[in-house]
This record gives sequence, structure tokens and C-alpha cells, in this order.
Amino acid sequence: MHRDLEELRNELATALGGLDTRHTQLRPAGIGKWSIQQIAGHLLLTYGATGAALAARLTKGAVTKAKPTVAQRVSQFAVCRIGYFPRGRQAPEPVTAPAGAKALPGETLAEQAAHALAEMDQRLSDCERLFGAGRRAISHMVLGPLSVRQWRRFHLVHGRHHIRQIAAIRKAHGC
Repeated sequence: MHRDLEELRNELATALGGLDTRHTQLRPAGIGKWSIQQIAGHLLLTYGATGAALAARLTKGAVTKAKPTVAQRVSQFAVCRIGYFPRGRQAPEPVTAPAGAKALPGETLAEQAAHALAEMDQRLSDCERLFGAGRRAISHMVLGPLSVRQWRRFHLVHGRHHIRQIAAIRKAHGC
């Protein structure tokens, strides 16, 4: 596994470690805030969506023809180079985990994340072999076309953003 995704897998395992099903349903104060399980579910959905887009690109055997706008280039620089992930942005519906799913312990969520990251990493590696690490392979909904290298970095930065949210929930609830 690529080192960025390996770091993410390990950090998620630590963030979710020791949480029982009651803990994974905890959320911060405020209306509409996600529980720990919904945060993990969101991450799983993003890994699946990226993997599916990569698989489609591999089937086509060609990189995207999309070109990033100036605004997308600025956002790509902020996220993929500096490691800044903006707060307060609402996740697109396809990657929003539903409320009310069967409660799962943190260890199970961490295992699911590890499996999804490994699958996504395999597809990223396949794209890297076919297209190269620096060519823009597939497009992100907001950031525009990203290279394999940028996709790995995006997922690390995005994951860390949500790991901080999990840590804040754990701290607020003393778990």
C-alpha cells in the first residue's frame, strides 16, 4: 500500500480504536452533525466512489480530457500541496452516510476502512502503471481532474480532516 494511504489506514484505526457501538453513535452538539459512524461511513463511500471512477477510467484505457479551471488549480494546491482542507463544506449526497444504520463498533469500521483503502490503492496503482503518477486521471467533483499522486494526497488530507472531527467527539464525550 502506498505510504499516504497506509498512514491514513493507521490513523483511522487509532481514531476508531476502542469504540463500542454506543460510542460510534456519539456526535458533536448541534443539529445535523454526523456521528462517528456516519463520518466513517462517509469516508468509506468516498473510497468506493474513487475506486469506481478509477475502474471506469481503466476500462476506457485513457485519462480524463477535462482541464482544471484556475479556481480548481488553487483548490488543488491548497489541499494536495499544503494539506489544507476547508471546513463547513457539505458533502455531496452520493458520499453522505445515512443516519440510522446498524451500529457498528470502531474496530469493525476500521477494518472496513482498511479493506476499502486497499481496494482503492490497488486501482490507483493500476492507473499509475497505465497512465503515470503525474497525469490527471479522473476528476473530483470539486477539485477537478487529479493525478494519481494528487488522489492519494487528497484522501490523506480529507481523512485527517475527519479524524480530527472524531477526536473532537471523543474528547467532548470523554471516550
